[in-house]
Amino acid sequence: MHGNVKAYLVGGGIGSLAAAAFMIRDAKLPGGNIAVLEAGSELGGSLDGAGNPVKGYSMRGGRMLTTDNYECTWDLFKSIPSLNQADKAVFDETVEFNEKHAAHSMARLVDKHRAKVPVSSMGFSMQDRIELLKLSQANEEALAATCITDWLSPGFFETEFWYMWSTTFAFQPWHSAVEFRRYLHRFMLEFTRIETLAGVKRTVYNQFDSLVAPLQSWLKNHGVRFYPDCLVIDLDHKTEDDEFIVTGIHSLRHGKRELIAVKNGDIVFLQNGSMTDASSVGSMTNPPRQLTKADSGGWTLWEKLAKGRPQFGNPEAFNSCIAQSCWASFTVTLKNPDFFALMQQFTANEPGTGGLVTFKDSNWLMSVVLAHQPHFPNQPPNVQVFWGYALFPDRIGNFVARPMADCSGGEILLELCGHLRFDLEIFTTAICIPCRMPYITSMFMPRSHNDRPLPVPRGSKNLGFISQYVEIAEDVVFTVEYSVRAAQTAVYQLLKIDRVIPPVSPHDQSLRAQFEALIKALK
Repeated sequence: MHGNVKAYLVGGGIGSLAAAAFMIRDAKLPGGNIAVLEAGSELGGSLDGAGNPVKGYSMRGGRMLTTDNYECTWDLFKSIPSLNQADKAVFDETVEFNEKHAAHSMARLVDKHRAKVPVSSMGFSMQDRIELLKLSQANEEALAATCITDWLSPGFFETEFWYMWSTTFAFQPWHSAVEFRRYLHRFMLEFTRIETLAGVKRTVYNQFDSLVAPLQSWLKNHGVRFYPDCLVIDLDHKTEDDEFIVTGIHSLRHGKRELIAVKNGDIVFLQNGSMTDASSVGSMTNPPRQLTKADSGGWTLWEKLAKGRPQFGNPEAFNSCIAQSCWASFTVTLKNPDFFALMQQFTANEPGTGGLVTFKDSNWLMSVVLAHQPHFPNQPPNVQVFWGYALFPDRIGNFVARPMADCSGGEILLELCGHLRFDLEIFTTAICIPCRMPYITSMFMPRSHNDRPLPVPRGSKNLGFISQYVEIAEDVVFTVEYSVRAAQTAVYQLLKIDRVIPPVSPHDQSLRAQFEALIKALK
């Protein structure tokens, strides 16, 4: 059907990999006709995870998964074989794993006295309830480019609900009211169980090894061509009959300039923008470098294309204020089991069942999560790995007299021990790798409707956008689902695939879900 079409995917994140899979599975495009051009040395984009027990493991983060939502993601991964169980798809493997290791947090919030904060009540005042209802019922035109703080009073941001919701999804008070409203609707089921995180699903290993690796393996088996260390710097294009047409791709591959001719009938997909652009990692003795947009080219191509073309969006709405989109994470590799044992005793959760533990009085607003072990396929039995992050890395710590952004891995562990009242000796052989991400919540920045292009922009004949910075009605950014849905939408439209894209589940229209959310808000 599309045997002569060649497809070029600029960026090797989960969206591009998903697009390649949809082209093979649903458009019957030969895998050998698909090329993935990735500026880095590894695929997976923000879903990274690597390392070893000697130098330590590292992952920038992990996106929250659910099986009640994520319709396009699971539509895809029902077709991708697991690398761990040859007779199972990734979806089936994930469901089976979560049936064995169900989430039910017993220590979601911890206060400055090292006491578990009661979370049966959301802590709302009547004013909070009225304002939250007003925001949730407002239309997106009314919300426009406003912030959450434009709709909710200061007291709301001291409620137990806000501490749990904001750290689960990484919202800041100055973020987009539109996006916050979308989350309230998309994750209405999570509203009613936010204190236990019972709706959160986890993969067997980290998300790179459980999602990216099997998908990449499947694509390789179908002949897809991967080009790492290939930075795309420009696109040749023309306009015919008011249609925008890409005619060439300029790249630096291993430092050498190359030009790929895009012929009539070929298609190009671009990852416009990146939440992990200009990321940097530190070590036990050194903090991460504080990089900016000047240190990476992840935004440049989108900015070139959008200049004078409003249908291609407005990247400046997302990348113009690092101070409002930056936070830091850290990954800790342990060879001493004491920390996991103490945490299990303190939280009453086995690793992999508790989710985030947030220190609500932490100046950094620090959270940690202990995953089921092993978290990496090559992780030895005597090694344990956990992850944490902080929403306010620019603030002075409670126990370390400097901002988290200026802290080494060793100093971050000292701060963590202070909150938990653990002896620092348990981390004598630990390896803590901190990571700074200046644009990690940039897709949450306040925006107008036209600041995000459609997956296939108006007037585009052969160019599609796949990223967290496209416009998809009703769905929410900072999720794997958003990238996969954008990929499926762009592929189906450009290749005219006659198959229904799984719709967003209307949980917010369920009377039962609405009633349970109301009861929760009144507690």
